[in-house]
Amino acid sequence: MDYQRILTRVTSLPQLTLITQSSRLKTTEAFFSCLQQALEGGVKQVLLREKDMDSARLLAFASRVRSMTDDYQAKLMIHSQADIAQAIGADGVHLSSMNMDEIPAIRQWFHSSDMLISTACHNLAELKIAEHWGANFVFLSPVFHTQTHPDTKPLDVENFEQLAASTSLPVIALGGIDENNREQLAGYPVAVIGALLDADKPKLIAQHLSRCP
Repeated sequence: MDYQRILTRVTSLPQLTLITQSSRLKTTEAFFSCLQQALEGGVKQVLLREKDMDSARLLAFASRVRSMTDDYQAKLMIHSQADIAQAIGADGVHLSSMNMDEIPAIRQWFHSSDMLISTACHNLAELKIAEHWGANFVFLSPVFHTQTHPDTKPLDVENFEQLAASTSLPVIALGGIDENNREQLAGYPVAVIGALLDADKPKLIAQHLSRCP
């Protein structure tokens, strides 16, 4: 495995990404309290993924998240909705594996080379498609068993590493990652959902997850 290529590739990515799912918390304010603590603990990128919100609510919600990420010099990606990303000045847009062919059109619509586009990938074929359409980076998942997709077979660390080494794109590990298995992915940036949103002390968990570059 080309570890030098991996090291060069991952250093430009935030080491810890939080993917939002505000419905996991009892109230909106509880979510923003959790987000504040996660940012304090070392989250350097937020992927806003709120599929249950209508456009008006999502715009207000995303604007508040953008303000908070700005305070901590953290990046903000918006899942799917490029118009929301543009409206709030997000750093980029994230697309599902089924929508990777939309990357050229989104780039043209933004008229900006600075706008990042990431995609979800789960296998070698999808990684090659992401390369073909020019994604900036990918979330490769699920590494471990995850409550978000309980019926999906995890890649396991060895297969994840083989897939990550097979692509020229920067890779973020996703799926079932927490403070107990983070060290198995040393050398890779990671993204989490429940590890932070379900935590009693998200700041401490974020600090732990961030300390394993």
